[in-house]
Amino acid sequence: ISSATLGLRIQRAMSSVNIPPPECMLRPLEVPYRYLFGPGPSNVPPRILAAGARPIIGHLHTEMYEIMNDIKRGIQYAFQTNNHMTLAMSGSGHTAMECAVFNTVEPGESVLVSINGVWGERVAEIAERMGAKVHTMVKSPGGYFTTEEIEKALAKHKPVLFFLTHGESSAGLAHPVDNVGDLCTSVWVINAEHNCLFLVDSVASLGASPLLMDQQKIDILYTGSQKALNAPPGTAPISFNERACHKMFNRKIKPVSYLLDMTHLSNYWGNDSKSAREYHHTGPVSGFFALRESLAILAEKGLENSWRQHREVAEYLWKGIEDLGLKLFIKDKDLRLPSVTTIAIPDGYDWKELLAYMMKHHQVEMTGGLGPSIGMVIRVGLMGYNCSKFNADKALTALADALKHCPKRRG
Repeated sequence: ISSATLGLRIQRAMSSVNIPPPECMLRPLEVPYRYLFGPGPSNVPPRILAAGARPIIGHLHTEMYEIMNDIKRGIQYAFQTNNHMTLAMSGSGHTAMECAVFNTVEPGESVLVSINGVWGERVAEIAERMGAKVHTMVKSPGGYFTTEEIEKALAKHKPVLFFLTHGESSAGLAHPVDNVGDLCTSVWVINAEHNCLFLVDSVASLGASPLLMDQQKIDILYTGSQKALNAPPGTAPISFNERACHKMFNRKIKPVSYLLDMTHLSNYWGNDSKSAREYHHTGPVSGFFALRESLAILAEKGLENSWRQHREVAEYLWKGIEDLGLKLFIKDKDLRLPSVTTIAIPDGYDWKELLAYMMKHHQVEMTGGLGPSIGMVIRVGLMGYNCSKFNADKALTALADALKHCPKRRG
């Protein structure tokens, strides 16, 4: 091709660009610093930010596999499990939620979902969308299910999967999980082919509230990176025990999602019997760097120390809230989620005005309810890097100032 012809082609191509570069893209990126005292994401410590800023390497490089192996071991520690099928999803906690349901449930199978906030609602919809027969146990936000209620529902519906949220962040509840795993493995729950698997959501609770996957006989457990782990949003640890793997890898049909298919993901994470890992998708390399660092920080601190710190700061915050004349939404201290505290909206106030005032005048983020708890609560989250009495005082100062300056209406 002649240089004249090539030049003509380039000129024609250039003349076809009719949309100019947007002005906003010609300005530098600006991000304000905010105190993220809501239910997540949390502020990320400099050490984890620095880890995420390291040079990119290939997602199939040997060094990346070593980092992924480190992540696996870090998750095993955080979950307190020896499960080989442990990994981190490329996506938020919702990704892990869908992965758990899509891989262990087939169309037409019975699923039992406990709903006492937004996350049970989400799981029920996910299971329904992929064709499961969904049965629900429902409580108002802040309510919890007794072992007797769970046992009765399991016997009635004989599900292949039972879902429970350990840290219901929309209501600020830490749900008891002891003995539930035993119920799910009881002989009388067996249907024609499988025992019932126990699936637990710990997105808002992991690292902040005691949870022992193997000891408490949890078959599938998942969490998110952006809460007490303090990594940026975008990765989601998950683990399957042998019972879950047997169900998952002996399906009649393939899962509805290719991206979340554990037959591929298990190979990507080196968890299957194959000697070589094959390409499946491009994982979030920088996100995995940050997740590895967050798990390293947790290992250095120690799980029990992390649980203790979250409880002590939460109790300090609870007392400060009550000293302001406000009421805590969860009455029973033992059922309160240490990472996310819920305050009953004070009479006469518009909760949106309170939140907007704190953001404008203090750069402090708190949030209202979510799903069923909208209009019922204000949520304050002090997790991981943010979990300190200094930050609790900052949150209390912002609350007190908002109560003083926002209009209070009658009725």
